[in-house]
Amino acid sequence: MTDFQRIILVHYHEIGLKGHNRASFEMRLLKNLEALLAPFPVVTIHRIAGRLLVFLREGTDWETAKLVSDAIGGIPGVARVSCGFKCARELDVMAEAALVALAEAGTFATFKVAARRNHTDFATGSMDMNQIIGAALCEAYPNKQVRMKNPDVTVGVEVVQNASYVYARSLPGIGGLPVGSSGKVVCLLSSGIDSPVATWKLARRGAVCVGVHFSGRPQTSDESEYLVDDIARVLERTGCIARVYTVPFGDYQREISLAVPPELRVIMYRRLMFKVAETIAHHERAGALVTGESLGQVASQTLDNIRCTDAAVELPVFRPLIGTDKLEIIAEAERLGSFEISSQDAPDCCTLFMPRAPETHAKLPVVLKAESSLPIERWVDEIVDAAEVRDYACPAYRGKKRA
Repeated sequence: MTDFQRIILVHYHEIGLKGHNRASFEMRLLKNLEALLAPFPVVTIHRIAGRLLVFLREGTDWETAKLVSDAIGGIPGVARVSCGFKCARELDVMAEAALVALAEAGTFATFKVAARRNHTDFATGSMDMNQIIGAALCEAYPNKQVRMKNPDVTVGVEVVQNASYVYARSLPGIGGLPVGSSGKVVCLLSSGIDSPVATWKLARRGAVCVGVHFSGRPQTSDESEYLVDDIARVLERTGCIARVYTVPFGDYQREISLAVPPELRVIMYRRLMFKVAETIAHHERAGALVTGESLGQVASQTLDNIRCTDAAVELPVFRPLIGTDKLEIIAEAERLGSFEISSQDAPDCCTLFMPRAPETHAKLPVVLKAESSLPIERWVDEIVDAAEVRDYACPAYRGKKRA
């Protein structure tokens, strides 16, 4: 049996709709793949017609190839990942490669061949290739059925100028746009379930995400900070977070709790958080803030209270989960891989100095009057100056890294 070089075809959908800008999106995805696949035996990555082609090192085994393809599938911008081989433009060689690829595709009952000739200098047309290679597979798998619509496995065969690519195992990616193609945002990131999912959703839309974690320290332990780092490590695997600012917030919550009516505490906390996040966003040259809020989920997330917190800043505030219920958010957290981390109990600023009956329909003039007695500008400067910064592997991040 011939030894074929293993390849992985990276398909995208949304990038293909970008017209004259498509090349820049393709290059951004290629650069992200190059950086994030550095631990794997990747030789090079090429752009081909409508896809990216990952070449694996000679001698790479099937289990390693699967690990690489699974890693690629979680990277934003990837719609589908196909494992296969590069081989000569000879029908018997392509049939042999198809046999090997199909054998590695897993359990199946039905299949079909989908051949495509990208260069007319190859004499055999697509229909004839389908029949010739399909016949070889039917001979090798007499108990399997050919099905043209919705087969279990599709064996792809593509003939290009100097080679052929044959693949069978094909899995969906997470789609979206490559990180770095849609600017930069600052995400309010807690150790809970919601905000990591909101961050991930913005990364899938191509944004470089910078997190800000408001720790209850020194009024609480720093346990939430370790959980946020664990969450960031999950996001880091696919380049979905660049940096996290951790700010000790507990003392400022205590000052607010002593100075304002109890029912307004939560709104005051949120307004100060937003102002701190906006200042960090200006430092990072980010264009928006992101939160994990879902409409009506807790007292601070009513329409009136959202309006009062948004009024604290000038930057737009994105809420990708605003119309999502808790079960849907949990399902997304499980898909992301952050749910188990977020399910651990850890004291943080969200439960610190909470009133018994928080306001659910705050009025902005009342909020502004209560806030007028607080040294907000000085607090914002102090909090930002005290921020502790940790950087993560995000190939698209363009910013001054801190030690």
